[in-house]
Amino acid sequence: MADRHAIAVVGGGWAGCAAAVELARAGHAVTLFEAARVLGGRARRVEIEGKALDNGQHIMLGAYRSSLDLMRTVGIDPGKVLLRVPMQMRYPADAGGMNFIAPRLPAPLHMLAALCRATGLAVADKMALARFSTTARWIDWRLHTDCSVSELLERFDQTPRLTKLMWRPLCIAALNTPPQRASAQVFLNVLRDSLGARRAASDMLIPRVDLTALLPHHAAAYVARHGGAIRCGISVKQIRRDGSRWQLGLSASPDASQETTEAQFDRIVVATQPGQAATLLADLIDTSAMASLDYEPITTCYLQYAADLRLPQEFFALVDDAEAGIWGQFVFDRGRLDPAHGGLLAVVVSASSAAVALSREALTTAITAQLAQVFKMPELARPLWSRLISEKRATFACTPGLKRPLNDTGITGLALAGDYTAGEYPASLEGAVRSGVLAARHITNDQVR
Repeated sequence: MADRHAIAVVGGGWAGCAAAVELARAGHAVTLFEAARVLGGRARRVEIEGKALDNGQHIMLGAYRSSLDLMRTVGIDPGKVLLRVPMQMRYPADAGGMNFIAPRLPAPLHMLAALCRATGLAVADKMALARFSTTARWIDWRLHTDCSVSELLERFDQTPRLTKLMWRPLCIAALNTPPQRASAQVFLNVLRDSLGARRAASDMLIPRVDLTALLPHHAAAYVARHGGAIRCGISVKQIRRDGSRWQLGLSASPDASQETTEAQFDRIVVATQPGQAATLLADLIDTSAMASLDYEPITTCYLQYAADLRLPQEFFALVDDAEAGIWGQFVFDRGRLDPAHGGLLAVVVSASSAAVALSREALTTAITAQLAQVFKMPELARPLWSRLISEKRATFACTPGLKRPLNDTGITGLALAGDYTAGEYPASLEGAVRSGVLAARHITNDQVR
């Protein structure tokens, strides 16, 4: 085994947790620093009305191999904490949408059968979808020059209805960026690994437990079992090089009102949000790629009803229309995922800049009215309580040709991790995990420059 190093991981989101586990697995002495009291970063547990929920509803894919492998490494059985359902875009009955469900057949027969059986699509829509899939496979899911998703859809002659009911919601859900500004190449990468791969890769995986319990809690326990340490509530205020080692300035107070202490490490992975990473590393590397990123928000509206209220299935797609003040894009029945959350619905509004400009009361009222109308259930307009959680910098804006920083900073013993670093995926749980693993492997193989 390689020499054992003292390694600090700064940031306890999914990228930081992945890096810490990979480093601990390799035999290094890992210390994970997280300024918050709870691990998970932008995908973590929050307490609402005494219930452990998430700061945003997430969905995963069967294609998320790195995330699923990491779960197994830390002792999680994905089958127990994730509901696996076939790839689908299903809208409430009589709501003007469609039903598209991939049966459990070998690829690519599952997508062909889904297309043949789909309801709510005209023959022209189905032909357009078949044309998109065939052409994307023919070009091996790669573009010579990146463009927007809207441009790609026009180039592939996609119909307005198919764009509205399939491609636009998939793009916003995957990239959290509107199609007119979203990277077509990154969108194709996601489709390649899901719709274009084996049948199980296209499955949708919905967490049954809160996001901190889904991975970060188990990652922390794994690091501790392997001789590492988890230090929540500790902010890293400064990173500087001290000869061949690294000095960290630490504070238990987020506003630096308390005295800063110092700790020394052989190597460091910086896994914070890009703005914070840029501040910490401004004197060490070129941080322009981090500092110049634009962001998109995500809003989740939690609505509590009577405990016995259920939707017909675990989740539905919804047709949104910002001009008409209709905002919900997906709704999840948390009670179907975990009986302890009976009667709780989570409505997601991705790329939600216009929505978050509204007052909380106005946005909640619009969402509950939308649900009552599309499900023909008047009681949905009158929740017992509601909570809105908006992450204003939930993800970077995944635009065409975006230059993202590498894991390799060019400095020995210093690596970056985060869903914003260079990679094939957009800002996602899988993108974060992949980045964390790559950063860990980079600094463990680092040679003195």
